[in-house]
Amino acid sequence: MSEAYFRVESGALGPEENFLSLDDILMSHEKLPVRTETALPRLAPFFLERSAGAETDNAVPQGLALLPRLECSGVIRLTAALTSQAQVIVTPQPPMWLGLQGSKLELPLWLAKGLFDNKRRILSVELPKIYQEGWRTVFSADANVVDLHKMGPHFYGFGSQLLHFDSPENADISQSLLQTFIGRFRRIMDSSQNAYNEDTSVLVGRLDEMERGLFQTGQKGLNDFQCWEKGQASQITASNLVQNYKKRKFTDMED
Repeated sequence: MSEAYFRVESGALGPEENFLSLDDILMSHEKLPVRTETALPRLAPFFLERSAGAETDNAVPQGLALLPRLECSGVIRLTAALTSQAQVIVTPQPPMWLGLQGSKLELPLWLAKGLFDNKRRILSVELPKIYQEGWRTVFSADANVVDLHKMGPHFYGFGSQLLHFDSPENADISQSLLQTFIGRFRRIMDSSQNAYNEDTSVLVGRLDEMERGLFQTGQKGLNDFQCWEKGQASQITASNLVQNYKKRKFTDMED
């Protein structure tokens, strides 16, 4: 029976994601902390919806709950949910929080990459905590103690995509990703080769998605070897090329 879905390899470790890969689609929707460097008045409602709960340097005044509809024409009319339910007329100059200039947001990776531009300076990217110097020190000490799946299920792919943003820490991030993978690789493969017919949920629970793929590859190799050792592997047959050669040789001998 043919499979309904053939897994497409991730391209997250390269310069761009592979949007035919489900892993890359999920990874590109992970949130990235950014700070806006310019006013974005028309996109303010869009960003506010996608950054619910994010910190802002210019907070909305307490007691004012904005409804989704914003109308701007000479003066800005805001329908405010106040105790009096009155309509408030605000001065023509929009407040800072409406334009989101200098505000901290959490945007999906794909959106942050699309808006990032060194020349126009629309936004600047702040490194997630797990890629900052403090956590890099932990990884260099002993990467095996960290629960990568809890910190970020696409740790390596997401970290590689951070190199798209021109950060002075890019070299340190890339080196940390490489050394973290090297430090955890041996234990992952050792675990996969010594867990035959066992519950592996605890072993893979602390791995990121790429490491889980490596673990599954090791498990498949172990299971295939055990089947071969027990004589349960498929029977080895001669290739069609060898069979055709034998037939042609017998025909020549008969002639």
